[in-house]
Amino acid sequence: MRLHDPWALALLMVVPLLFWWQRHPRREAAVRFPTLTLVRDIPDTGVRRWRWLLHAMRALALALLVFALARPQKGKAESAYHGQGIDIMLTVDISGSMLSEDFTLDGHRASRLEVVKAVVKDFVAGRAGDRIGLVLFSARPYTQCPLTLDHGWLLQNLARAQIGMIEDGTAVGSALATAAGRLEQSDGKSKVIILLTDGQNNAGRITPATAADAVKALGIKVYTIGAGTRGLAPYPARDLFGNKVYQPIKVDIDEDTLKSIAQKTGGTYFRATDTASLQQIYGEINRMEKSIFSAPRYLDYHELYPWLAVPALLLLTAEVGLSHTRFRKLP
Repeated sequence: MRLHDPWALALLMVVPLLFWWQRHPRREAAVRFPTLTLVRDIPDTGVRRWRWLLHAMRALALALLVFALARPQKGKAESAYHGQGIDIMLTVDISGSMLSEDFTLDGHRASRLEVVKAVVKDFVAGRAGDRIGLVLFSARPYTQCPLTLDHGWLLQNLARAQIGMIEDGTAVGSALATAAGRLEQSDGKSKVIILLTDGQNNAGRITPATAADAVKALGIKVYTIGAGTRGLAPYPARDLFGNKVYQPIKVDIDEDTLKSIAQKTGGTYFRATDTASLQQIYGEINRMEKSIFSAPRYLDYHELYPWLAVPALLLLTAEVGLSHTRFRKLP
């Protein structure tokens, strides 16, 4: 049972005021008689003493209408809803090297960041019951989206992530510490960081080792992902005529540090060398991090307001009828 519009109950405050006003009308003569001698001898039938019933009927009818406006609803069917209850901070590198186009998307060459966005979007779609946040980092970290169940808003923030938003560099330790700080404030029982980078720590005031120790102390698990082909990767550039050309750059991922972070916090290190492997990594993390909980969920609701509105209308009809018949009075 629930009220769809509970704010309507505020109108109940008007009902007792209306009842009092009807019981105590202004004493003004509607018709003036020169003398009351003719009506004083009329016997009292007792009807006058019961006229308060008319006011009570109207007040009750109005109260029922107010509850009808609040739209009480009853669940038709109830089932157990199963979902994931994990707090996840996605931590994504947006340094300049993420422009390297050694991955493919829809059959075309694409930058690492473009592919990460597409893969993370699918990952988020499969975590309907999780609170997920997003930390972007290059030379310093930036919380692009705090933990939220509004995954549509999260994906909008992910889509707005661009290389160049933050000065270039790779602050792995600071990014890890920022993500952990966000999770520390949550009350979730299970907390996970998924950190993706294509380089090695060369910026920030916190070293990856120090950040990993702090994360471990907080009981947060970290999955680390090294993104990039092995060897050389094509990096887009412009020639003298403005045409797009590619320059080979060395892929320089500090795998030892990423492995150490994952091992220290109870997570796993993965290496993504192409789009398929990146998809497989996020799929594996999705399967590994399951924390099932059950909660009741109503599949549909049945409106109960007619059961209140109809008696209210009947009471109003009876009140009007009685006021013009049995409880009729002079003007």
